[in-house]
Amino acid sequence: MSLDSQDKPTENLDLKEIISLYTKHWKWFVLSGFTALALAFIYLRYEIPEYRAEAKIQIVDEGSSGSSLGLFKDLDLLSNGNTEVLDEIELINSRSNFIEVVKTLGLNTKIMALGNIIDTELYTNPPVKVNFIAADSIINKSSFSFYLQLSSVTTFGYTEEEDMPVKVLAFGTNIPTPIGDIVVTPNMDNFDRFKEAKIKVVVHPVNLVAQSYRTRIKIDLLDQFSNILNITLEDPIKEKAVQIIDELIRVYNKNAIEDKRIIADRTSNFIEDRIAEIYTSLSSVDQTAQDFKTDRGVTDIASEANINLNVGVANQQELANMRTQLNIAASMKDIVEQQDGFEVLPGNVGLTDPTINSTTSKYNELVLERNRLLKSSNEKNPVIVNLDQQIRGLKRNMQSSLNSTVDNLGLQVNALSGQQAIFNSKIYSAPKNERALRDITRKQETTEQLYLYLLQKREEAQIAVASTAPKSKVIDYAYNPSPFPISPRRNVVYLAFLLLGGLIPFALIYVSDLLDNKVHNMHSLEKVSKNIPILGELPRLSRKDQKLIIKEDRSVLAESLRIIRTNLDYLIKTDRNENGKNNVVFVTSSVPGEGKSFLSTNLAMTIASTDKKVLLLGADVRNPKLYSFFTGNEINKMPSKNKKKDVGLTEYLYDSTLEVKDIINPMLVFQDTMDVIYSGRIPPNPAELLMSKRIKELFEEISELYDYVIVDTAPLMVVTDTLLISDYANHLIYVTRAGLTEKKAVQFPMKLQQDGKIKGLSFIVNDVKVSNLGYGGKYGYGYGKSQKKWWKF
Repeated sequence: MSLDSQDKPTENLDLKEIISLYTKHWKWFVLSGFTALALAFIYLRYEIPEYRAEAKIQIVDEGSSGSSLGLFKDLDLLSNGNTEVLDEIELINSRSNFIEVVKTLGLNTKIMALGNIIDTELYTNPPVKVNFIAADSIINKSSFSFYLQLSSVTTFGYTEEEDMPVKVLAFGTNIPTPIGDIVVTPNMDNFDRFKEAKIKVVVHPVNLVAQSYRTRIKIDLLDQFSNILNITLEDPIKEKAVQIIDELIRVYNKNAIEDKRIIADRTSNFIEDRIAEIYTSLSSVDQTAQDFKTDRGVTDIASEANINLNVGVANQQELANMRTQLNIAASMKDIVEQQDGFEVLPGNVGLTDPTINSTTSKYNELVLERNRLLKSSNEKNPVIVNLDQQIRGLKRNMQSSLNSTVDNLGLQVNALSGQQAIFNSKIYSAPKNERALRDITRKQETTEQLYLYLLQKREEAQIAVASTAPKSKVIDYAYNPSPFPISPRRNVVYLAFLLLGGLIPFALIYVSDLLDNKVHNMHSLEKVSKNIPILGELPRLSRKDQKLIIKEDRSVLAESLRIIRTNLDYLIKTDRNENGKNNVVFVTSSVPGEGKSFLSTNLAMTIASTDKKVLLLGADVRNPKLYSFFTGNEINKMPSKNKKKDVGLTEYLYDSTLEVKDIINPMLVFQDTMDVIYSGRIPPNPAELLMSKRIKELFEEISELYDYVIVDTAPLMVVTDTLLISDYANHLIYVTRAGLTEKKAVQFPMKLQQDGKIKGLSFIVNDVKVSNLGYGGKYGYGYGKSQKKWWKF
């Protein structure tokens, strides 16, 4: 945490920092975007475009499509009613339909024009026509390809391998192949365009091609409750997609009509069989009715019963009359036979025979005439004798007539009685005959009705077959809704590639940041250091940059060191106590190579430029680095009396005769003066040497002699040298290196300070990229430094 924000929480999400993490790498985003657009252009250049074809059909309701299904329903041959639209979709998309489409359009044979990168199918007007002599059953299951070199209108080159020499053949020649002989003929309408071109002919199995188009075609309902289907297909060839959809609709309707015809034919055959069977049954019933009427002697029982009843009544009356006449005639006969004299006979007794009535009347007249004559004469009177003879003659005639009449009336009475019995028998047997005849008539009528019904349905079935309508109504035949390809969509492809181009660096940066456990700048260190102050950060230097600052230097390095100097002064003034000057500053790090010696040297020079008395002490006796910073021509050692040459800290600790002034080396560096104590020769026992009591005397003396004592110490995590002398440090600057120091390593000095082993801990971040300087790169140093151009990486 920086000095001015020690109490500010660092756990909150910093949106600006997240955005800055990606915006500072904008050059990679731009480069990735241009690369992605170039790849998109190449992809679109060689990607085969696909065009969309669509058609709309309406599934016709079977209830209104004709009388054929009504016929089947009447015969109870269909039990499930109308077929659902979803079922019709499956029927349209059936494998058998697509196989028929492929066979009809010849889609299993492709003629391709070979290109350098991609091949183009020649569908609408190919330069050649390929005819197969082998059976369709063989061709439809075969997979074969061959190549043609169109050299002239009369000859062509043939080969089964692309890189094999061609065999020159004439058009129309039978070419033997593994799938049978083939004949190639030129299509003169488009032959000149492909002259000298190389053509590839590919034959695929029909089943595979059908399955391919079956999976590519889409059949959707226009609405959930609609009968209208939308059929779409995407294909590189517009005309091909249109023909496939139209042919599919045609095949579907044809198959549907064929199915209906098959059902109608079966129904018609069924009806014919039933008609023949029922005709036989009807003939049998008619014969039974005929035999019944013939045997019973009836035609119409009701009418005959009524006639018999009327005739029977008339016959009964006549029979009564005949019986009356018979009784009268019999009585007259008895009277005539019993009469001995000449008495008058009963007259007008009701006999209908006029002869008897006239004879009786004549007889009575003669008897009355005789009786009148006897009053005045006797029986011997010739007149009376003559009358007697006449009366006896009439009597004999009357007797003869009465005998004949009685006999005739007796016969008539017997005949009428027999007829009356017959009439009564017919009248009494009429209900039984009527019931029997009704049963026969009912069966006859039922059979006849069924026979007539089947005759009617046979005619309806024949009409239904002749007028069978398609199962679907074409609303829109297949067409291309747009002349432009639907795939690939250029704008979408460019956008997708551009997004992908941006996503790649984004993902790399995100993953890199997610897996990153290194310190990169002051802000990232604040999240780990918590309440430990951060004095500042040092920029990354190139090989051309100066490693040591000069007087009035306005570089990024110089400005960053001035900020560190200011913050260090603030700490020194804040922590100053009465016992000392609080001016001993240790500079250390986790491991070698993090820049502690670099910081120590330049910090000392920065402080010295303010006319402060500064001492730079090299306490890293195992791996001294200060010598490398003071070997240039711009650095001069100032003369000093009684000073031994190349004497440093180790010599001071070994040799008790040496004084502090003997190991101090005055330096003039770029017009700035400061004193340096080198570490000396590398000792065999550095740890034990640093535990010498003279080290305490050294720090006490130099602390009083100088305003600032900058001590370059050994790395904390490598050796214990720094901890051995940490009690003499008022402040300990812990150097971290951007991109090298792990965040976990920062916890180590914090733990040491928490345990009381070190004090005055503060951090510095070294080797920070210019773009990362400050908080998220939002501000930086180097107002006097020239910036790189945007095109330079």
